[in-house]
Amino acid sequence: MAEEKTRVDFNAPRSLIERADSVVEILDISRTRLLIDALEDELETLTHDEEFRRRLSDAYYNDRVDYNTVEAVLGREEAMRMKLLRASVDRTPAEPQLEDTLPSDDVFYDGEIPEWTDTPSSDSDDESHA
Repeated sequence: MAEEKTRVDFNAPRSLIERADSVVEILDISRTRLLIDALEDELETLTHDEEFRRRLSDAYYNDRVDYNTVEAVLGREEAMRMKLLRASVDRTPAEPQLEDTLPSDDVFYDGEIPEWTDTPSSDSDDESHA
């Protein structure tokens, strides 16, 4: 199935159009075909250009372009990689929040508060077997 086409009008320097018309006559192709091929070649070149990729990723991370734009330019795999990286950068670590104040030691231990000592207790199980 053929892709839908969009008509594009633009102004270009006359000398550039004359050069393009000379080329289309030699290649026996239409001016439209030459322009489409030139656009495809330029876009393919840009996808491998580090400066362009950095600018695109900056635009994506700053919400100036959306995921669909990145996918259309760089492809699904690269767009998904950027999406996952963006999600990991945007994530903030979970921080537990108390809804109330902490209970007092008396309430928490429900009575006497045990204290740890490094000496054995006098009523340990070892002495009861002696």
